[in-house]
Amino acid sequence: MDSKELRTKSKDELTQELNSLLKAHFSLRMQQATQQLNNTSELSKTRRSIARVRTILGEKAKQS
Repeated sequence: MDSKELRTKSKDELTQELNSLLKAHFSLRMQQATQQLNNTSELSKTRRSIARVRTILGEKAKQS
């Protein structure tokens, strides 16, 4: 999801998105630890998405 789509969402929706990304990242880390993860680039993609959502949440917090 790109930042333009994220900026249109409310704080509650962004929080839900962040929670789902954190769960997905945890799942990917567990798969990597058990040697079941085939596509290791997914780890960095989810980590960047988490950072994107946290940045936009911070921007929205400063605005209000």
